[in-house]
Amino acid sequence: MSEVTNTTQDSFYFILTGIPGFEASHIWISIPFCGLYIISIIGNTTILSAIRTEPSLHQPMYLFLSMLALTDLGLTLTTMPTVMQLLWFSIRKISFEACFVQFFFLHGFSFMESSVLLAMSFDRYVAICRPLHYATILTNEVIGRIASAMICRCVLAVLPSLFLLKRLPFCGSRLLSHSYCLHQDMIRLVCADIRINSWYGFALVLLIIVLDPLLIVLSYTLILKSILSTATWTERLRALNNCLSHVLAVLVLYIPMVGVSMTHRFAKHASPLVHVIMANIYLLAPPVMNPIIYSVKTKQIRHGIIHLLSQRNMHLR
Repeated sequence: MSEVTNTTQDSFYFILTGIPGFEASHIWISIPFCGLYIISIIGNTTILSAIRTEPSLHQPMYLFLSMLALTDLGLTLTTMPTVMQLLWFSIRKISFEACFVQFFFLHGFSFMESSVLLAMSFDRYVAICRPLHYATILTNEVIGRIASAMICRCVLAVLPSLFLLKRLPFCGSRLLSHSYCLHQDMIRLVCADIRINSWYGFALVLLIIVLDPLLIVLSYTLILKSILSTATWTERLRALNNCLSHVLAVLVLYIPMVGVSMTHRFAKHASPLVHVIMANIYLLAPPVMNPIIYSVKTKQIRHGIIHLLSQRNMHLR
């Protein structure tokens, strides 16, 4: 035990892994990664700018969308430094403290994404099922409280797992299987009893990965029930179209999230390349796809972006 403790005190770093089997091609692999990060940053900042500058977008639906864009931006900026420095400069070491900081923000923003999508499903429920009370239910004060509750929820969810992991000794290998610090990855390197961590992780899975989608499905069940009771097909199609962007965003988040969880739990002996691909899809798909989905499928956002770009062109002239 003393040997373990000494190892923990003396080795204040982890070793990150790039794309297994393709180390010689990292500089070429960095091109699509860099492109995806640029798309995410430009896409989400454009949506934030459009919502901020366009008064017609100062509505609950678009305020929640701005929260989603901020979360996606945070997720992108959390993983980009370690991924790109590894692919460009082969810098694989990350300090003990920096790894835990990245762990906190990575999982925090991931849980925040789920929380925002849950809040957006509530917004769609009120808009379609209680349209006459929409403005009185979702006031700016209520939206502010929802945002504060989401932040508190994510911080309180991640902090215990961080402290539970940090108290444990790491011995032997420091090699992580990704180019960023994931809880599922770091817990493998612990040489102590991890039952408390496992039970807490299981509780988080139930509370976020299971509960949030169930509540979203419940809200859409009520929405469908309300839509099917409307008079005309035109009204039904309009209501469904208003929900389509959100449904796509939900699928883009939860399908990779479930895939990563299943891979870590039931395919531990699969090729390391499988784990790396699944984790990168999980972390890159939502920040890259959400701005595209909302820009293409939401007319008001599209018009807001066009108006923003036209204003900038006028200033340049």
